[in-house]
Amino acid sequence: MNTKIVDVPEPITLVGGGEVASGDLEAALALAPVLVAADGGAAAALAAGQVPRAVIGDFDSLSDDVRGQLPPDSLHPVAEQDSTDFDKALRMIAAPAVLAVGFLGARVDHQLAAFSTLVQGHDVPVVLVGETEVIFHLTRAVELPAEAGEVISLFPMQEVQGHSEGLEWPIDGLTMSPMGRIGTSNRATGPVRLEAEGPGLLAIVPRRLLADVLGAVRLDR
Repeated sequence: MNTKIVDVPEPITLVGGGEVASGDLEAALALAPVLVAADGGAAAALAAGQVPRAVIGDFDSLSDDVRGQLPPDSLHPVAEQDSTDFDKALRMIAAPAVLAVGFLGARVDHQLAAFSTLVQGHDVPVVLVGETEVIFHLTRAVELPAEAGEVISLFPMQEVQGHSEGLEWPIDGLTMSPMGRIGTSNRATGPVRLEAEGPGLLAIVPRRLLADVLGAVRLDR
């Protein structure tokens, strides 16, 4: 069993080295006040005037200049190259939930890696925070106060079925797969309830629902 580097009773904001849109980090910290950086995400934290409690990764993206601005006891190298820094950080965190900023935008391969990481069965629920949307792995039933006409997308990372209420095109009875039927560009008719029958289904919802998503996925500790 891994010893956790960060073990806290409140949600964590995890910042990565991708694009961090104006206001993203502040919005996440307002809901998840403990700041942790994944490798090069420490530069984005410092640029926003924030010093992360811990920096976790293989440090191949952490410059000497940034390293020199961080407390030595905040640096936690994980010396293996078989996983992403996002995955490394999540494996070393215990918290009710993680809001992940700086893992969308910029390079498409990094975004795909982040989606893959979401469905790899970490102990902590994770929400990717984008400029206009938030993305999370649908591991249990969630209810969200969507408004009629808002886009609610569901993307399968493997073959999976699910149930929905409040969608213009219900998913009940459908088998979704990345090689077949997907559920993007669906629309809410009002508040929605979403549930997957197994792992692998990503929910993509409007950014304004961030606090509601956090409340729906977080664990009681």
